[in-house]
Amino acid sequence: MPRPLRVAIVGAGPAGIYAADALLKSEAAAEPGVSIDLFERMPAPFGLIRYGVAPDHPRIKGIVTALHQVLDKPQVRLFGNVDYPADVSLDDLRSFYDAVIFSTGATADRALDVPGVDLDGSYGAADFVSWYDGHPDVPRTWPLEAEKVAVLGVGNVALDVARILAKTADELLPTEIPPNVYDGLKANKALEVHVFGRRGPAQAKFSPMELRELDHSPSIEVIVNPEDIDYDEGSITTRRSNKQADMVAKTLENWAIRDIGDRPHKLFLHFFESPSEILGEDGKVVGLRTERTALDGTGNVKGTGEYTTWDVQAVYRAVGYLSDELPKLPWDVESGTVPDEGGRVAEAGEPVPSTYVTGWIRRGPIGLIGHTKGDANETVANLLADHAAGRLLTPATPEPEAVDAFLAERGVRHTTWEGWYRLDAAEKALGEPQGRERVKIVEREDMLRASGA
Repeated sequence: MPRPLRVAIVGAGPAGIYAADALLKSEAAAEPGVSIDLFERMPAPFGLIRYGVAPDHPRIKGIVTALHQVLDKPQVRLFGNVDYPADVSLDDLRSFYDAVIFSTGATADRALDVPGVDLDGSYGAADFVSWYDGHPDVPRTWPLEAEKVAVLGVGNVALDVARILAKTADELLPTEIPPNVYDGLKANKALEVHVFGRRGPAQAKFSPMELRELDHSPSIEVIVNPEDIDYDEGSITTRRSNKQADMVAKTLENWAIRDIGDRPHKLFLHFFESPSEILGEDGKVVGLRTERTALDGTGNVKGTGEYTTWDVQAVYRAVGYLSDELPKLPWDVESGTVPDEGGRVAEAGEPVPSTYVTGWIRRGPIGLIGHTKGDANETVANLLADHAAGRLLTPATPEPEAVDAFLAERGVRHTTWEGWYRLDAAEKALGEPQGRERVKIVEREDMLRASGA
């Protein structure tokens, strides 16, 4: 009797769970069946949704409900707190599974090549996001001494960082933020936050809804300089062909022409300002120098040679995420991705047997969470085509219990899907006395204990 197709997925964020869903919906799931194990280095699943989405965005966290339905399926198992490659290597996985899909995402900050980037007070947005999202592997405190702060970048992460810096701690208290984050934000001295974009309003990468949400806070006055509202031929073409870009530009136009109100925290959105240097004294950030840019007709910009010095004491870089290199797999240093052909890992143009990628590790950190679905479908379709054509490697020990035995022998304390329900209940119980939906548990050891690892 043919056994089920055994697939390991490394990374239990949305990309990995969408891949599991695509496998479960395939014809192979009916005959001979599929058996899927998700390996996640954090004790809890959901990746970016738990540790990358701002706490005041419960709407996006609602995606968890759909992901839950996938992980509830009996063909799927979760192994949390298991690190690749420290706890389990590629050779180990190949000995248990017909195929391995990597969906490890992106958690580091992309480098920004400007002088002063290493000064005290110059931060990567990814590190700050990890702190306010209660990631167990980052420090529990964050220095929030600066009264004037710069955020570099015009994507949704830049908006998240600016909004968290500009809101009050009490505004964020109804969310799931842990006590150490609330205490840190309570001490935040920021009164002015300046967001800088190199190009114009039509080229901003904000989502229209995320942008409009900035204006909903009673403590944030959003300010746009009317001189920054400028379009060339390329920008007009972008607005006509891209509804999102047009909505963003309209919102910014409306903000530029209104009177400035009296909300206590000022959040400035600056366009046509390219960071040229982070200024320091005694090793600390004391300012930011930007070069004014101008549109060149195509929607791109060129420098004008005019410089402005901004009085800020901290600078946050939100210029994109970068994936961590995965040992034993080919790597494209420039893009920070694993080279692939349709989701098949490719080395020197040739597919690596039984090895696949999906999500940001495949195509870079672009697009919204839902965009990884199409990726997963393509990768899984090619995996199943390889299976049908007999191109997959045959594992030595495909029995599911062999994985449990292997982890036990290695002394790896792992969490399970049942353990997530326990952790979920523990976090909700912490929130209940305060009338909050949950309070996130931060320490890894506490997470393991609550999960019953």
